Amino acid sequence: MRLSRVFILAACWGLLGSASVHAQTWGSVTGTVTDSVAGEPLPGITVLVQGTDFGTATTADGDYRLELPTGRYALRFSAIGFATHVDSVTVTDGATRLDVTLAATVLEMDELMVTEGQAQRPGVYEVDPADVQNMPTPFKDGFRALKTMPGVATNSELTQQYSVRGGGYNENLVFINGFEIFFPFRPRQGEQEGMGLLNPALASDITFYTGGFPPEYGGKLSSALDVQYAQPGGEGAGEKPLSGSVDLSTLDASAHLQSSALGGDLGWALGMRRAQPGRFFGTQDLKGDYSPRFTDVQGTVEYRVSDRVSVEALGIWADNTFELEPEERTTYFGVISLDPERPSDFKALQASLSGARTDGYTTTFGGVRLRTELSDRLTLEHDVAHFSTGETESFDIQSDRQVCQVDPTQGANPANCFLRGESSVTRFADNVVNVRRRTARGRYELDLGRQTLKGGWHLRDLRFDDQLEEKTIIQGTDQGNLDPVRIRVDSLTDQSVFNEQQFGVHLQDAVDVLPTQGRLTVTGGLRADYFSFNDEWTVSPRLSTRFGVTDRLTLTGAWGIYHQKPTYRELRGSLEGATSIEETLNRDIESQRSVQYVLGGEYFFPEQRLYLRAEAYYKDLDNLISYTIEDVRVNYSGENDTYGYTYGLDLQVRGELVPGLESWFNYSFLVARERFTNGALQSYTDFRRKDRQGLMPRPADQRHTFSAFVQDYVPGDKSWKVHMRLLYGSGLPYTPISPGPDNVEGVRNRVPGDRMSGRLPAYRRVDVGATKRIEVVRNGIGGPVHLELTLEVLNLFDMDNTVDYSWTRGFERVPKRLTPRTLNARLHLTF
Repeated sequence: MRLSRVFILAACWGLLGSASVHAQTWGSVTGTVTDSVAGEPLPGITVLVQGTDFGTATTADGDYRLELPTGRYALRFSAIGFATHVDSVTVTDGATRLDVTLAATVLEMDELMVTEGQAQRPGVYEVDPADVQNMPTPFKDGFRALKTMPGVATNSELTQQYSVRGGGYNENLVFINGFEIFFPFRPRQGEQEGMGLLNPALASDITFYTGGFPPEYGGKLSSALDVQYAQPGGEGAGEKPLSGSVDLSTLDASAHLQSSALGGDLGWALGMRRAQPGRFFGTQDLKGDYSPRFTDVQGTVEYRVSDRVSVEALGIWADNTFELEPEERTTYFGVISLDPERPSDFKALQASLSGARTDGYTTTFGGVRLRTELSDRLTLEHDVAHFSTGETESFDIQSDRQVCQVDPTQGANPANCFLRGESSVTRFADNVVNVRRRTARGRYELDLGRQTLKGGWHLRDLRFDDQLEEKTIIQGTDQGNLDPVRIRVDSLTDQSVFNEQQFGVHLQDAVDVLPTQGRLTVTGGLRADYFSFNDEWTVSPRLSTRFGVTDRLTLTGAWGIYHQKPTYRELRGSLEGATSIEETLNRDIESQRSVQYVLGGEYFFPEQRLYLRAEAYYKDLDNLISYTIEDVRVNYSGENDTYGYTYGLDLQVRGELVPGLESWFNYSFLVARERFTNGALQSYTDFRRKDRQGLMPRPADQRHTFSAFVQDYVPGDKSWKVHMRLLYGSGLPYTPISPGPDNVEGVRNRVPGDRMSGRLPAYRRVDVGATKRIEVVRNGIGGPVHLELTLEVLNLFDMDNTVDYSWTRGFERVPKRLTPRTLNARLHLTF
């Protein structure tokens, strides 16, 4: 704990300077916390000043001591397994004593299965929305915070998409208030994506399933994210005054409000966000006029018609526009040698660009749910939802490029360029895709005391209207006879309309097995899904268990079969060599399948307030649709052409290194392999077939990842907090470009080399932030009003990270680097 505090404080030292300590009269509160039944002292109890993160924890003897300015306070005593107790105390100039007893809690079956038991199920992690807000990241969209979770691949700060336990970027389910939402279809994984639809300011609970999730969530292969937005109303809640927050930074702005009325029967929450991060994107090698504009508005409302009937609605509107007029790019690459007998091989790609690009997508979502409690044990839910997005991609950019041999000792000047080659590339696209998803669903839950039955169905209508017009032209000089050469690649103009339906049902049963309540729970279930496009039914049985060995040790396990219906991105497949979109649609395609095994355990150290968690998993993968990542875009083959496996280990240490502030450290080891089927190999040419022989890494085979989020106070002034996020990911595989056979004009073609035979450099990043908390008003509309002033240093150590490579005509790889060190100031007001 001391080492972590020294590390984070040292990293933030230059950011903070010396924190001032105000002259003030202080006193102390001491006491002992004991068990209300046995009278034994309780170690590891968190003691906080109510409404703040300031506090301490009890020692092994149950004692605590808290230094506070003189005045009256409410102290909050809490620990897992005990009822939270709040007591008031008046601190004087001296010592004040307050002893407390805590009562153990007894969980009902439905609470154990739905609330308390979630974090101890296989592959499940709880994410505190407050930590998402505190985490230093370029945008507060929620998805980027998941990159500090175990098993999540780490390789770019620009994308909101993520890979879990070796899975693809299209293998993750996302639910907000029980409604499924979707990632954008066409945008590349980078700055064009905008903000994710998850607004953490509205969230009350975020549950992340990294594997082994139950049948009710669906059939994706990798993960499920379950987000619950705050509902201020509800039975017995009473009317709550208006509360909310305002957030302003140099990159984005947001605000949210929530309240309830009609005696608490009507609750509502509204959030708005706006980001214009042109300055942040402009720090990359590609310079130009960046004009991104990302906006969204989200709202949720719940009305309790009666004690047993309620209506809930969720609405989202998001408009993301990315405009760029590129001007120039200079990227240095190669080797600098300090050995005089081995000269440096250092080069620069210098490009002059003209033209413009505009990417955008507008998303609209609306969902309504009717919840009916027929009795204290039986609950019915029925909902309808409409999700639509219109996505555009338009660019016409000419790039005049030259590769120079550079003397690293001469600096950047026009004379320091020994020309090695030059070319001109024109890229054009005018693509539009309109996507509509309409869903009807029913879910039912029956509580039988020590057994909980859940079931449900869904019906979904899909429509894609896809319009493509794109081409790439490369002009240069033939290296043999110096004649000009003009090559057209990736040229396609077409339009297609896609209409299909999906249907699914599920049933699961959770049983408390042993006489000791909550000691052993077993959940089994079955899911069946149908997709009209390929006329396919899939059946997915699943089983999970949780065993409480002691109060401190919990073991978990899961087994299940997961089927992922092919999405339109996968159905469309690769456009290489195709003359129409319809030609790429494969109606014989089958759902990808994964048989998963998960085994884990969690141990709690009460005195240190730390949890140690470990999970091992294995996935047997079949009917896979292979994909590649080109120019930071995922391209699918459209065929069930590979099979393979994934196995790994996730470790996490999590807890309150500092009382009231949760921190965590994760390490993950992963191996993901695939092999092309014999049928797929036979369809390739001899030249292409040899590049796909044998077992090879999957695109998300990131062998080692480490992530951490650490929070601490500044010594001497508890109104200052510091936060640090660390990310490390070993290099992801990529397919290099190699010389191919000459074309009809005698020019050497560029073709993919041995599949996934290269590795990108490791991704390394440290982001830090320092926050000063000020109480503006003690008694506002709904309570105290606080102002937080934050200064963030993103990429503190200015580490170069490579997300992809482009290739010269001489088959030299040129790195595409991510953002350097960036400062961001933030103001956060809560009331």
